[in-house]
Amino acid sequence: MMDGMDKVIGTAVDRRSFLRGSALFAAALGLSVATSAFAQDPQQPQKPEEEKKEETLPGDSNSETKVDKDGREYRVCPQCGANMYRQGRTWTCENCGYSYVE
Repeated sequence: MMDGMDKVIGTAVDRRSFLRGSALFAAALGLSVATSAFAQDPQQPQKPEEEKKEETLPGDSNSETKVDKDGREYRVCPQCGANMYRQGRTWTCENCGYSYVE
């Protein structure tokens, strides 16, 4: 005996084929949403090489030396924002290990 849905489709739908069809539908729906979202993103105009701002290098005027509560000099790490301490001429970050020579 056929149910109402089976009469419309014409064949019996078992659980496996229903889940497979649902997965394909969900994938197609997700792909269409992702494609439309990608198409709506405005693209940034590319700047010529001369107009690109040069990145500040360690040791520039932005590397401001401060003193912590123990009286040691430190700077702020440009990579992670933690404290950097000086060992000789080398500044080393205590968190990520980033270092440079002054």
